[in-house]
Amino acid sequence: MGGLSIWHWLIVLLVVILIFGTKKLRNIGSDLGGAVKNFKEGVRDDEPKQTQQDGQAIEGEVTSKTQTKDKSNTNV
Repeated sequence: MGGLSIWHWLIVLLVVILIFGTKKLRNIGSDLGGAVKNFKEGVRDDEPKQTQQDGQAIEGEVTSKTQTKDKSNTNV
């Protein structure tokens, strides 16, 4: 009485497929996967970048991908 058997889960799965259809369930799965992937990329992008220049460690956030040849100028 306390647990659900495999037959209960198969009936629940059949009802869900009949209500939503397989195409809609497949779209929901791909949307959920895309959302998780974007979340992971967003978390990874928020980590501060660390570079090394002339033996000194510099921590900061990359704001521009352009570089200048003159070392006296700094990119902001």
